[in-house]
Amino acid sequence: MVRSEEGRAAVFLDRDGTINVEKEYLHRAEEFEFVPGAPEAIRLLNEAGFLVVVVTNQSGVARGYYDEAAVHRLHRFVDNELAKAGASIDAYYLCPHHPRHGIGPYLTECACRKPLPGMLLAAARDLGIDLARSWIVGDKAADVEAGIAAGCRPLLVRTGYGISEAGQVPSDVTVCDDLLAAARVILARTQE
Repeated sequence: MVRSEEGRAAVFLDRDGTINVEKEYLHRAEEFEFVPGAPEAIRLLNEAGFLVVVVTNQSGVARGYYDEAAVHRLHRFVDNELAKAGASIDAYYLCPHHPRHGIGPYLTECACRKPLPGMLLAAARDLGIDLARSWIVGDKAADVEAGIAAGCRPLLVRTGYGISEAGQVPSDVTVCDDLLAAARVILARTQE
């Protein structure tokens, strides 16, 4: 079990482009498609004792394309699909805000929109996570920046926007082909 007196270790996962195939403003179950190997990766992290926490920017809410209830419905669908593979997500955190494109209360500067670390910090408080022993995996430089700001170890995947974003992350950030490769890196480094 990846646990200590200070708190549990977690792997924070970006959603779109990391867990699922990137589709702009995804919010419908019928459009959802796992990146190959993603359910297995999540199962391996579960089995190793990591908390698995999704942290996802959802500016489609701010833009009025869909509401937060649609995001939660999609996450329930993801949970059901992962259960078929013996995998699970422990918690989902979403940022529905956007500083320039939004309506009503969602048009705002916030502390939760990646690259800011707000979602990771909230999860750490809520779930007793030791950020220094935790990881973040995403397909964008914003994911890496959020992880570094929160004190996590970042990995970038080449799925989603990862290939084009790889040149925008610090040179010491490991770049993996996909979430399954990233999970294997995490498990290997945890054994060191």
